[in-house]
Amino acid sequence: MAGHRRAGAPRAWLTTVARNRALDLLRREQLLRRRLPLLITGEEAPPADEDDDDRLRLILTCCHPALSRDAQVALTLRLVCGLSTAEVARAFLVAEPAMAARITRAKRKIAAARIPYRVPGPDELPGRVSAACEVVHLVFTTGHTAPGGERLLRDDLLDSAVAVARMLRRLLPRDAEVAALLALLLLTDARRAARTGPGGQLLLLAEQDRARWDAGMIAEGAALLGEALRRPPTRWAVEAAIAAVHAEAPTWAATDWAEIAGLYDALLALWPSPVVRLNRAVAVGFRDGPAAGLAALEPLLAEPALAGYGYLAATRADLLRRLGRAGEAALAYEEALALTGNEAERAFLAGRLAAVRDGPAR
Repeated sequence: MAGHRRAGAPRAWLTTVARNRALDLLRREQLLRRRLPLLITGEEAPPADEDDDDRLRLILTCCHPALSRDAQVALTLRLVCGLSTAEVARAFLVAEPAMAARITRAKRKIAAARIPYRVPGPDELPGRVSAACEVVHLVFTTGHTAPGGERLLRDDLLDSAVAVARMLRRLLPRDAEVAALLALLLLTDARRAARTGPGGQLLLLAEQDRARWDAGMIAEGAALLGEALRRPPTRWAVEAAIAAVHAEAPTWAATDWAEIAGLYDALLALWPSPVVRLNRAVAVGFRDGPAAGLAALEPLLAEPALAGYGYLAATRADLLRRLGRAGEAALAYEEALALTGNEAERAFLAGRLAAVRDGPAR
């Protein structure tokens, strides 16, 4: 009898493992089926409730080469991030109806193609990693400054983006793009604790207590960046290098704006985006003065993609404020307020608006 029990135990264990595996596969299939229908409605998707492994599966499922790059990223933001169609459109700087149509087409194509819900094999990963990196970065940036709500950031999205980037790193330990993306996230997220004050108010880099920056994350990010830069630089590597310059400056006054402006020139060659040109104008404004920054910003005022982008108006307002042109700065701050949905950012802009109305720029 004792021998019979010992022989039966492995069989029972294997049966249990097989049943749990089947239930796990069924749960994952049900998760994908539950997420996909959200994409054809105009309703807001609920926050994602899956774990980071599920998020990675969703990302790699949606980043399928059968879809266009923009469709891959838009679809995944809708599934993974729980963004509304309007918020996804904002991330792409396009009109909401155009994004709604793009998401609907992507959903229908991925369903019709019966794309399996799984992590692709090693031979399939290279064709999906670039889009997956873009998705993870957009999830991170959405958490870094939430499009709406009372709080400046969303810890859930920041933590999830970093966790998924780490999982990608484990899947592809020699991939320079993945290493650079994780470096960028860590170097940026290292400042999280210092970005808001006791009342949740937004603190700019010049106002942050750098002792609250996470030195361990900065060191890990710098090491990953060094590894990534041993190969031809990617967009993420240059962005991580910009974040590293900020992270390594002991004070705001010691920031190397010449280096940052030069890195933005390199980034423009890799990723000629109007947002990059806007950020470069900010760097020029600190390197060469606000008048030079305003001149670099001027061509962007006619850029259609930035017509509803609040950071363009906010940047222009700050440059005008620093030049002492209070009346023009006030108008620009009013425009930025009208285009901003995050209450922490709105409170900051309202404070700046009151300051330029009440007295000369400081």
